[in-house]
Amino acid sequence: MLKIAVPNKGSLSETAAEMLYEAGYVGRRDPRALTVADPRNDVEFFYLRPRDIATYVGSGALDVGITGRDLLLDSGSSAVEIASLDFGESTFRFAAAAGRFTDLKDLEGVRVATSYPGLVGNFLSANGVSAALVALDGAVESAVKLGVADAVADVVSTGSTLRAQGLEIFGPVILESTAVLISARTDLPGITTLQRRLQGVLVARQYVLVDYDVPLRLLEAATAITPGIESPTISPLHDPDWVAVRSMVPRADTNHIMDELYELGARAILVSSIHAARI
Repeated sequence: MLKIAVPNKGSLSETAAEMLYEAGYVGRRDPRALTVADPRNDVEFFYLRPRDIATYVGSGALDVGITGRDLLLDSGSSAVEIASLDFGESTFRFAAAAGRFTDLKDLEGVRVATSYPGLVGNFLSANGVSAALVALDGAVESAVKLGVADAVADVVSTGSTLRAQGLEIFGPVILESTAVLISARTDLPGITTLQRRLQGVLVARQYVLVDYDVPLRLLEAATAITPGIESPTISPLHDPDWVAVRSMVPRADTNHIMDELYELGARAILVSSIHAARI
């Protein structure tokens, strides 16, 4: 039975649970449950702190897990990323009092507060900078004002939280993080199926099906607008001068594509959601 680690709380938890449910796995009904067995799919879920998941998977205690790329790299675990899951995006940057630092090299010998000492330490080392890391468990934005550190390294969204503390962003991006599927052993039975199912969920979320009728003389131009993943499906209609077309298109581009098709001469343009996919 494949043992899968799932975040039990935090920003990754809800979306990870939704993805697994959409992929056909049993979810937990009791939010306090620590484990849930799914014998039909031959898996068992273990609900853990996101920060601990890489450690459990890397040790071999669990086979595969969902966590953040940032947490994986910070942990020093032997587990590796086997797939990106495209949610929980975050960006890590350096920040300090306005005008204090402008370049990464300016951090040489100073104190840098962070909740990710492993990740930040490795980044600084790789860039030839030696700084004193101050490990904090969250709320690092206050570290400079309170005199604990000279700079911080933290997750940045709009930067408004940092600005509220009188800080400004400087230097390069430390990491672009997202939720990832990790494992220390990719040859275990069931991992390929899990990965394929989760990829199917991603495709279903990112694409829709578009159906339309178009004059045969405009077919080449129409399919250039909707080339599909591999190739669109073309079906004859009762009127020999018209054909029906079905194709997958990016969800974000749906209305632009419908406008282009209509202007070209296509009619009866319909869009349907995809609930599951295998590509």
